[in-house]
Amino acid sequence: MKRFAPWTLLIVTVLVIVAPLAFAAATAQPAAATRSDRSPAAPIATALSTITGVAISPLLGTGAYGMYQWLKADEAARPNLPWYTKPSFWIPALLVVGICAAKDAFGATVPTGLKKPLDVLETIENKFSGLIAAGAVVPFAIDAMSKMIFDSAAPPTAGSMIVGTSGLATIQFAAMDVTWLINLLTVPFGIAVFLLVWLGSHAINVLILLSPWGAIDAALKVARTALLGLVTLSATLNPWVGAALSIAVIVVAYFVSGWAFRLTVFGAVYCWEFVTRRRRRFAPTENENRMFAGSAFSVVPVRTYGRLQRRADGVLEFAYRPWLVGQPKIVCVDCETRALAVGEGALFSDIVDENDRTLFSLPPRYRGHETIVVNVYVFGGGVRPAGLRKAWGVLREMVGGRAVKREALTA
Repeated sequence: MKRFAPWTLLIVTVLVIVAPLAFAAATAQPAAATRSDRSPAAPIATALSTITGVAISPLLGTGAYGMYQWLKADEAARPNLPWYTKPSFWIPALLVVGICAAKDAFGATVPTGLKKPLDVLETIENKFSGLIAAGAVVPFAIDAMSKMIFDSAAPPTAGSMIVGTSGLATIQFAAMDVTWLINLLTVPFGIAVFLLVWLGSHAINVLILLSPWGAIDAALKVARTALLGLVTLSATLNPWVGAALSIAVIVVAYFVSGWAFRLTVFGAVYCWEFVTRRRRRFAPTENENRMFAGSAFSVVPVRTYGRLQRRADGVLEFAYRPWLVGQPKIVCVDCETRALAVGEGALFSDIVDENDRTLFSLPPRYRGHETIVVNVYVFGGGVRPAGLRKAWGVLREMVGGRAVKREALTA
């Protein structure tokens, strides 16, 4: 039954939100007869496409959406527009997006040591812009959708549409106004959809952060921008095509949410420790240390954040909480410690087995403390270069240099 639980949850959630929207559309149907050029449910499709598009790339989506609203509005309506539609916001926002695009375009020629700090800054920017967009664009989009559904007047002009988006009333206050109820039901759902899609999109930023090759970074960024452009173009040509594509994106984001969440946590820890230089104020503890599960440790999902513990009998245990808040779980590491080692990478280190498969990934704060980790867990393989450091050592040997060698530490 567990395999049907995600589908059941998805269907129930969709039904919960479709019910009030269907009621709203049915209520507005008589009024919509006077404006046959516009379906009463079209605002729902438009709002869904807007939320999905902004969630895919928050800064680009918010900046472009704000610019579109500013250019579309009448001169008299512009002073009443929301803050994200002001040129003082969307011009700098689009400039930052352009700088990030240039960084990725020239990533193949920029040294890794220079590009990684920029990748860290972009990842942090994506987190903050996602929070800003979730609190600004989503409520305004839902509010505009509700008012467009219940608008019983003539087709609104461009100026009145924008004023409605800004939250200023364009409806008849003498009549019964139930838009607040629709907003109460739909705004939380809109924010949840936004966060769901944003998690999947933000995972691309973390992959760029972890990737050592600029060409891969550019390909990931182009794929995400192309998806944003496809959602925007399809919604412009036909709101229902845009809504269908948005629903497909939301469903995919729903089923990869666990993987995206773990990758987001990894990126958050990486960025925080990179910026604060925490490794200079850190020392591993004597018994348990926090780290991420690797691909070779198949008992738990990859990049699960938890603590590696060593019992008195020498057995290693990994303790973690699902989604960081669930009930604690403890699993044994079925591997002889004599065969384990710490692979010292250029950006972060890993705990690997005799076949160099990653069992655990250490956060950046462990850089420079690999020897202590080996002593704490009594790893017989000691410390050895891995990843880019290993490749650099091999390259030095090939050109006649002497590779850096470390003595393996024995128990």
